[in-house]
Amino acid sequence: MITEVATVRVKQGSEEDFVAAVRKAADIFRRAEGCLGFGLERCIEDPAEFDVVIRWRALEDHTVGFRGSPLFAEWRALVGPHFAEPPSVKHYAGAFGPIDF
Repeated sequence: MITEVATVRVKQGSEEDFVAAVRKAADIFRRAEGCLGFGLERCIEDPAEFDVVIRWRALEDHTVGFRGSPLFAEWRALVGPHFAEPPSVKHYAGAFGPIDF
């Protein structure tokens, strides 16, 4: 499993509309081959910055399958109008699971 983290800066005043658009995208990710789930984190220090965190079965499920599909265009049509600048996207592989206390 890999985790995609897309850091997004949204236009001022568009924050709540962006949250609603990402929530609406659940159906898009549900239909994406290899997508295991997703979530949205909002920065406390900078409320216009968000991390869209998406879990994929394999890197290619995102970089080839999703990005090369019509689902990617649906996703960008929902969230793209809220971007203040292009998002930064990185992929991560787990080093070890969470340690709970």
